[in-house]
Amino acid sequence: MTALEPFFLAEFLGTATWLWLVFISIVIGLLVFDLGVLHREQREIGVTESLLLSAGYITAGLLFGLWVWQVKGVDAGMDFYTGFLIEKSLSMDNVFLMAMIFSFLSIPRRYQHEVLFWGILGVIVMRAIMIGLGAALIAEFSWILYVFGIFLLLTGVKMLFSKVDAHPNLSENLLVKFLRKHMRVTEQLHEGRFFVRQADASGKSVVWATPLFLALVLIECADLVFAVDSVPAIFAITQDPFIVYTSNIFAILGLRALYFALAAMIHRFAYLKYALALVLVFIGGKIFLVGIIGKIPAVISLSVTLVLLLGGVLLSLWKTRVQASAGTQE
Repeated sequence: MTALEPFFLAEFLGTATWLWLVFISIVIGLLVFDLGVLHREQREIGVTESLLLSAGYITAGLLFGLWVWQVKGVDAGMDFYTGFLIEKSLSMDNVFLMAMIFSFLSIPRRYQHEVLFWGILGVIVMRAIMIGLGAALIAEFSWILYVFGIFLLLTGVKMLFSKVDAHPNLSENLLVKFLRKHMRVTEQLHEGRFFVRQADASGKSVVWATPLFLALVLIECADLVFAVDSVPAIFAITQDPFIVYTSNIFAILGLRALYFALAAMIHRFAYLKYALALVLVFIGGKIFLVGIIGKIPAVISLSVTLVLLLGGVLLSLWKTRVQASAGTQE
């Protein structure tokens, strides 16, 4: 046994350290290849490139799930795919919000990828903190799962009956007002820079944030809000921090790549919200059913989630087909 073997075999949050290192290495490799090779220069990303890049990220996630299946067992693999599917679906609303933020701040498409890329790094850190706290709470207080279950049930029911404002006024948003009041933000973009140095009202040279940085902060805050739904949802599927975190991150990586194609057709998924609501109700209810009928097999959780989400997508595409045809003819 070498000197490093005890370190690699030691468990961190219930999983061998070497498994965590493999995951981290894959994510770093994907991000370096994305920004350092494919997008070294700031340019507009087209729909075709967006779909191809997203397909690459999704393939990486699916292959990682197969590896988890092989290393940690069938149930762990099923749980990974269920979490991956739920996180990607719950993030659909996030795509809509990101599109609104970019439009509100007049961020050109050629600069949007850089904002989304650096936003991923923030998400990786924030999700790690939230999932670590969630795992610690569950380990210390097992009843916290029932709190998650009630929260998911209430969230699902609220989504079923809530009306979405298609055109919210971001200029009246409290966070936007707070940031503009407490930060020096330039009126104009300065190419792809987040900060610039220029004179203030007194003529003194100071550092200003650009609208690009403001977009980054707003998107990070939006990710934090959406994580409040997605993290309890995946903890209701499995309490393994490795499965929870890796499925979250792989889903987010692929969704950011898909943004440029999805933002143009988000209106075609109008009924997906109701499918997501039913998924949350199912997952929340599953926590309480465990005490009555025992643990629900991972394959059933994955199957129900897949059927509900696929049904929501197909219904949305069918219901909006006339609108899509009219847009094509125009």
